Amino acid sequence: MATKTVTDASFKSDVLESDKPVVIDFWADWCGPCKMVAPALEEISEELADKVTIAKMDIMENPEIPGSLGVQSIPYFVVYKNGEKVAEQLGAAPKSALKGWIESVI
Repeated sequence: MATKTVTDASFKSDVLESDKPVVIDFWADWCGPCKMVAPALEEISEELADKVTIAKMDIMENPEIPGSLGVQSIPYFVVYKNGEKVAEQLGAAPKSALKGWIESVI
């Protein structure tokens, strides 16, 4: 299972109404650090598939949700549980750090 692509239109159903925690990665194609963490997120998505959904939202194609959340820098990670934002982290990090952070939050 790979990361899930989320759009402004699917955010409510994919993230807020998800039956398991969702980590959403706000990114853009021009963002070098975003591209650096992408392979790690794919691996984490597979390793934690039964516990959490790893989702990605391109802020250039989907400006509404990132704008409403005040996203100003990327990569920006937000964890949602039961429709509520429970944690956030700004900036790229090694896979081990990202996975540890996700596991500590979910």
